[in-house]
Amino acid sequence: MHLLKRRHPAAVLWLACLFMALAALVIAIPQARAQSAPQSAVTPAQQLERGRYLAKIANCAACHTREGGKPFAGGLPIRTAVGTIYSTNITPDKGSGIGAYTLADFDRAVRQGVALHGKRLYPAMPYPSYARMRTEDVAALYAYLRAEVAPVSQRNPAAQMRWPFSMRWLLAVWNGFFLDDAPVRTDTAKGAEWNRGAYLVQAVAHCGACHTPRGMLFAEKGLDERSKRFLSGAIVEGWSATNLTSDQITGLGAWSRAEIAEFLRTGRNAHATSFGPMSTVISTSTQYMNATDLDAVAAYLKSIPGARGEDKPFRHDPSAAAQLAQGRFDSTGSRQYAQFCMPCHGADGKGFARVFPPLAGNPTVADPDPSSLVNLLLDGAVTARVNTAPTDYHMPGYGWTLDNQELANVLSFIRGNWGNRAAVVTERTVAERRQVLGGQEPKTDR
Repeated sequence: MHLLKRRHPAAVLWLACLFMALAALVIAIPQARAQSAPQSAVTPAQQLERGRYLAKIANCAACHTREGGKPFAGGLPIRTAVGTIYSTNITPDKGSGIGAYTLADFDRAVRQGVALHGKRLYPAMPYPSYARMRTEDVAALYAYLRAEVAPVSQRNPAAQMRWPFSMRWLLAVWNGFFLDDAPVRTDTAKGAEWNRGAYLVQAVAHCGACHTPRGMLFAEKGLDERSKRFLSGAIVEGWSATNLTSDQITGLGAWSRAEIAEFLRTGRNAHATSFGPMSTVISTSTQYMNATDLDAVAAYLKSIPGARGEDKPFRHDPSAAAQLAQGRFDSTGSRQYAQFCMPCHGADGKGFARVFPPLAGNPTVADPDPSSLVNLLLDGAVTARVNTAPTDYHMPGYGWTLDNQELANVLSFIRGNWGNRAAVVTERTVAERRQVLGGQEPKTDR
């Protein structure tokens, strides 16, 4: 959901100059076109139910509720490389929320990123995805927020953005180049299920906002399955949002439709267990999808060709398991693995399905960017809290007891055994993430 990522200072300066040049060249920025779609007659109760469901799928509460705050009252800090944005109050309070918004005002904010009185929203609010939502769905969201959300008077801090990003009028230029409000493309040959999944993934659930890489001007490099970069993986706030295409090793190629749906509903399947930001997404959003929509999303994702050309399935290599079973710690990092990881994930790296995820053949383990793994070993993680499971599971962090080199060694062992073929993790990579996360290195005399 977050647009801005860490950039080199020179790149930021170049971006500022480019924005200014583009602004001078743009004479008129066309307003986003309202999508027209036939609306079937629905009762107010049906519209509210639809809005309630869409608010879950769009995950509105997750971004518009700060920790310990009132639902939808905003104030959640969204930290970027160029400053901090605070989510807005979308309760029906007239003074600080959307109580004074007409449906047209609300539609403009959601799909064009323009709030009341012309205030431009930063694209950390995923309006580039919502721009493709249907008018009747935006209207249902509006009805739900106005009728069922308690009004809260809460004015949130102003965005603290570095110049020139503090000049919101530049967003009009950005929208002119990158805001695409064309309806989600339909393909009648692929059936209603595929088309429903495409709409949910591209628009309402805005999966591309996190899982699609971005260019120099922070726009997503692909908007649908016709782009090879679409859903091919990206970095969001120091976590690797994994490849959702059909690559066999780092993507979803080895997952069945039922397994994709299971993961979105429960946060676990035979291949993986959720962690980090994805646990939050599952807890607050995807677990509430109905079975039909879950299967539609899975059908659409399974249809997307692999972005990295991985067409050979993972094959398990038992040699590391044999050495660990014999108590041989010849490989760098193997001793730490046996002490800290093997009790849950096993000598064979296969884990315990739907509780402790396998490390062998796990897309996160194979990801070219090890950021998520480093975060996990430093600080630990918790699985998604879902209604389908009696409890969640916690993975402990080991940043308190293992130094940077030891963590790098055990991660490299995991990424290079049981058939995994990912690159080694360096001590510097771990040190940089520890500094960002604010962790202290363990004492050397332990």
